[in-house]
Amino acid sequence: MRILVLGAGGIGGYFGGRLVEKGEDVVFLVREKRKQQLEQSGLVIKSTNANYSFKPQLMTKDQHSDPFDVVLLSTKAYHLDEAIKDLKPFVGGTTVIIPLLNGISHLDQLINEFGKERVAGGLCQIETTLNESGEVIHSSSFDKLVFGELNNEMTERIQCVATAFSGTKADFILSTQILQDMWHKYLRITILSGLTTLMRAPIGPIRESLGGRDFIKALFDEVTQIMRAHHAPIADHVEDGQLLAIDELSYHFKTSMQRDMEKGSLIEGDHIHGHLLTLAEQANLKVPYLRAIYQNLKVYEQSLLHNN
Repeated sequence: MRILVLGAGGIGGYFGGRLVEKGEDVVFLVREKRKQQLEQSGLVIKSTNANYSFKPQLMTKDQHSDPFDVVLLSTKAYHLDEAIKDLKPFVGGTTVIIPLLNGISHLDQLINEFGKERVAGGLCQIETTLNESGEVIHSSSFDKLVFGELNNEMTERIQCVATAFSGTKADFILSTQILQDMWHKYLRITILSGLTTLMRAPIGPIRESLGGRDFIKALFDEVTQIMRAHHAPIADHVEDGQLLAIDELSYHFKTSMQRDMEKGSLIEGDHIHGHLLTLAEQANLKVPYLRAIYQNLKVYEQSLLHNN
């Protein structure tokens, strides 16, 4: 099975690297600058679960190749339009695209561009980043990638993908309820990224502050109300389990959006929080906590634009 990984950053580099380590045929579609860096130093994974380094198979968008069997789409939402354009020459009639983006609205865009039959569901749970040398730094024990057919069927093709993904040092999981899994992650990341970016703090001080848990609960109430009004397939009382999970997070836990803001990078505020606000407006829901979080993100984006 030929696997194309779009990008060799923290997510694509890690999961693609684990597949290479197992012996799968993996090619990384990268920008020219990243290609030169990887050709010189290789792709290096430094992980609490085991280090690994190798010389990856690389290509840029201008190179020719036959279509791939599987595409792991690990881009950020603000690069999705460009990623779709780059991917089109490498997607054939039987290619299955597994997006690992946060949020949910990208599914409609991918289906419109490639057809519903070529798009599966996917998500990942992992803490990774690239250091200044371009090495993949995996700093926690969890490295989960979940995937499955959007209609929940156990098709022959998804079972073939599961076989290819099995036996690695990462946790690849085939799901028969991938849309629910994606919405549950959407809920979790909306809450955590919203809190940590608004408060400019890790989860611990927010959680332990006077009124902190009440604030978190109120935000959960708003977001789950939006999702249920949209008939999203979230479980009954899913927020109760996620509230408990927040209590179990490290005091110093930071979200990737928070880290992006600290670095002065682009963020996915429109794709994550903005999309939910659109759904809230459609349902005539008042969500002041979520709106305050989104306004904070828009102020950050405006400051970023002004400083650049």
